[in-house]
Amino acid sequence: MTKKINKISQDDNLILLTSDAKNIDLKYLSKDEIAYTGQVITDHKKETVTFDRLGRWILVQVIKEEKVDYKRLENCRKAGDSLAAKLNDLKAKSVVVVDVDGKGPETLALVEGMVLGCYQFLKYKSDKKEKENSLSSVGILSKVIKDDEIDRMNIITDSVIRCRDLVNEPVSHLSAQALAKEFQKMGEEAGIKVEVLNKNKIEALKMGGLLAVNKGSVDPPTFTIMEWKPAGSVNKKPVILVGKGVVFDTGGLNLKTGNYMDGMKCDMAGSAMMATTIFAIARLNLPLHVIGLMPATDNRMDANSIAPGDVIKMYDGTTVEVLNTDAEGRLILGDALSYARKYKPELVFTAATLTGAASRAIGKYGIVSMEKDAEKEMEKLKESGNKVYERIAEFPFWEEYGELIKSDVADIKNIGGIDAGMITAGKFLAHFTDYPFIHLDIAGPAFLEKKDSYRPAGGTGYGVRLLVDFLERKAKK
Repeated sequence: MTKKINKISQDDNLILLTSDAKNIDLKYLSKDEIAYTGQVITDHKKETVTFDRLGRWILVQVIKEEKVDYKRLENCRKAGDSLAAKLNDLKAKSVVVVDVDGKGPETLALVEGMVLGCYQFLKYKSDKKEKENSLSSVGILSKVIKDDEIDRMNIITDSVIRCRDLVNEPVSHLSAQALAKEFQKMGEEAGIKVEVLNKNKIEALKMGGLLAVNKGSVDPPTFTIMEWKPAGSVNKKPVILVGKGVVFDTGGLNLKTGNYMDGMKCDMAGSAMMATTIFAIARLNLPLHVIGLMPATDNRMDANSIAPGDVIKMYDGTTVEVLNTDAEGRLILGDALSYARKYKPELVFTAATLTGAASRAIGKYGIVSMEKDAEKEMEKLKESGNKVYERIAEFPFWEEYGELIKSDVADIKNIGGIDAGMITAGKFLAHFTDYPFIHLDIAGPAFLEKKDSYRPAGGTGYGVRLLVDFLERKAKK
């Protein structure tokens, strides 16, 4: 937990954040120590200098020079991750970050990187007490940072961590029903209205995409509706967040080969991202009407599984030729997007670990995105993406790509061939929309094989900070 403090004690470990060692007050370091720090920074090009005061640690962190604001803040987050790792190595339990220069955004970014970088998923470790990080408390001493700014950061980082935890849960402990229960818990905690549609209701609604994917499973599907609608909402029509909730993806009869199935517990990252985003905005009490739609199932093989060549009927009546059972996410999302029409939304987002093509195109460094009738909103989303460094790579969405998903035996088919797979997947989704729409393919950054600064191996919670920032700005319009 991070909190603001007004004074420090002689026992507190310190991080002195500054752009110049000369700005450090003599109550923290002696003249000789300040001079030494400046020399090390200048001569050895180091950004961190450490002093051991007989078990009390003082670390000087220099803000790396960078004229572009969002890049400078990202440098601070990465520095925060490195500092947290060092403090954990030193077995420090707490630290106070001193904002020497009165640079609030840089200080908050540093602490954000520390908190997110300290994340561990040790739930199933028998020796987790020995493996737990020691650092558990971060204080901020600053003349410019307000309490509500720290509260905001705590809420957002907590939401990211909850997202990571959900993504890291194995399917043995997180079926579609269990995932829906987690969403219900969030609703109870944050005052969000939550309704979970069971299999009988899904069948009554004739959600053919979700039911088709579920045919190979022994566990029933769910369809979770989360709604945050506070009094005084600034939007007359809701913003809708649709998240893919495939709790495990074998590929179905088009079985994934080699090690491509190893991380497929993460195929519900889109639903976790959307649910924890709504959780965050509710705790922030944003005056914005937002609805989340999270269809969930696993995609497995059984005697009754959907097969290549099958034709299914979606919720809106569209017939789909299923040519690849490993392109299942778009089937369950299609039903959700059709269902979203009933709300007459202002804007709809989808988030999904949808295509390997997206991951191959830009790797772990951002989100592949497309828009339909939402050009201005896309530009604002890119601004938020830069600000929080969860960047958007917008791909073309030309009409010609829609030709690639036309079917000879049904209205459309669920794959478009070898070319532009991330775009044809987006075109499939867009078929079910009649409103402004932005698609986010998070296949690259949602789940990592190894740690990348403050983003851990496993579930990263990527996209939560992006959408929270976007929605905050929207709430202030």
